[in-house]
Amino acid sequence: MRISIVLVLAGLFVSSPAYASCPPEGTDAGSLRLLREQRFAVPDDVRATLVERLPACLSDPDPTLRDGIGYEGLSAWLRAGSLDETQRRTLRDRLYEMLEQDTADGVGPPFAALVLSEVARTDRIAPWMSPDERDAMVRRAAAYLSSVRDYRGFDAKDGWRHGVAHGADWVLQLVLNERVDRAQVETLLRAVAAQVVPESAHAYVFGEPGRLARPVLYAAKRGLLEEAAWTGWFGALPPRLGDAKQAYADTTWLARRHDLMAFLMSVHLEADQSEDPNIRALKPMVVQALKAVP
Repeated sequence: MRISIVLVLAGLFVSSPAYASCPPEGTDAGSLRLLREQRFAVPDDVRATLVERLPACLSDPDPTLRDGIGYEGLSAWLRAGSLDETQRRTLRDRLYEMLEQDTADGVGPPFAALVLSEVARTDRIAPWMSPDERDAMVRRAAAYLSSVRDYRGFDAKDGWRHGVAHGADWVLQLVLNERVDRAQVETLLRAVAAQVVPESAHAYVFGEPGRLARPVLYAAKRGLLEEAAWTGWFGALPPRLGDAKQAYADTTWLARRHDLMAFLMSVHLEADQSEDPNIRALKPMVVQALKAVP
């Protein structure tokens, strides 16, 4: 007989709130694993309490709690439409606060950004944010992606961080939203460009260029930007490599070239294979940018 998750989590309602701990007070790792096994299916009152407390797990150093419980649980409820507008708004604002965390392990902000991509998705599917709220989210997403300087991806002990990829996922959901206008899309694309060729001497190895390519491709699909705008956007990428005198003689320059080439090839492959005319139209601009790379 399956143990009732309600009985296991009964302690949530007899303990004092502890919003900054994981496992949340009233639970333990075992009860949270059971919650996951039962696909996060709980009564409304239990879920209402958990949605206030599970965000703490997004900062936990244990990847099974952070990714397998915190992210998967919140994502499951958001995708199922189980959270009402007030809960979504409260969760969003809590995640905004988490973006400002500055800890050595660096796991909280990337996972806050990843869950924010799911929050943004709910607004894309069925709008609930006001235009001002949506604009604020656009600005926060762009600021977060542009600001990432911790390029750690996967670690066998610590699991994932993946700040650039998670930021790109958040940007993607906003780019897909038809209520996000051209000026807002351009704000998001500037943030993407900042990480396509990061200033630091970091060579991506965890699929970041492909993730950065996705919001660009879907922005093109929406047809908001004309050919001249796209030509300018792609044309501005090769100069970000830096001093041409350093070509092939500087590790920072080489890392930037690696990242730029990986990104351009990701976009080129999709544009070449796509049946969407707006995405296919990117191909000559990408080819031109590739030719401009030493």
